Amino acid sequence: MKTRFVLINTSHAGNVGAAARALKVMGFDDLVLVAPRWDNVLRREETIQRASGALDVLNRARIVPTLDDALDGMTHLCATAMTPRDFGPPTMAPRAWFDLLLKKEQENEIGRGLASETFETSTPGPAGVAFLFGSERFGMRNEDVYRCHVALSIPTNPQFGSLNLASAIQVIAYDWRQALGGFAAAPASAPREQADAAAVGAMLAHWEQALTAVGFLDPAAPKKLMPRLNQLFNRAELASEEIHILRGVAKAMLETAARTNVARADQGIDVSPAPGAAQATEGATR
Repeated sequence: MKTRFVLINTSHAGNVGAAARALKVMGFDDLVLVAPRWDNVLRREETIQRASGALDVLNRARIVPTLDDALDGMTHLCATAMTPRDFGPPTMAPRAWFDLLLKKEQENEIGRGLASETFETSTPGPAGVAFLFGSERFGMRNEDVYRCHVALSIPTNPQFGSLNLASAIQVIAYDWRQALGGFAAAPASAPREQADAAAVGAMLAHWEQALTAVGFLDPAAPKKLMPRLNQLFNRAELASEEIHILRGVAKAMLETAARTNVARADQGIDVSPAPGAAQATEGATR
């Protein structure tokens, strides 16, 4: 659905740049300025800096003298207003209104399909949706709000509901993008490769050696330690890189145990393994 963001009498160049950035990250690029304070606002340094890479949106943006000029091709107008008007369009939260609007559009699509089969007419949906934002100091004029189909009011803290213009544009753009289907969240990293059973088994054998070497596992009475560790690692669904880490831990335990035994032997302390320990260690590597 064609979407346009219209800024009326904007006075701060930085807000124009920030608005362009807000639109770009939500996948919109139709920005129209109605009689802004600066005739060259799209080329001002502060505008470009606040756009932060959204120069394509600025390059496409238009400056027009009147609101009528900004609304060509738009059939559904959404005002943005903090304060509800006694007279005029209904005041709605953005998400609630978007749900109603798109539901109506879906019903119209169905109606148009039925109409084509029965040669009846059907009401077309909006050809374009325009979001109107007033000046930073005064907001939208009543006469501009009255010509809209709805006044969108962002739910905010009742004691402090003042939003920066660019922030309000970002919220509306986000909610509208979500209503249209949104974008899939990009994965933080490539999908990890799960280690196979052979790698897990080899790692467990390595750990059995290490746990025996440090005296945590008694080969003569192992009980269910290794099967429980096996189940623990299965639940963890270890990746290949994590197997390497655990093998490194086991290697470090074995090396530390060997150094400790050498030191104790130098002191004349008996370091011979407990009965069966050597057999268990040897078997774990098979």
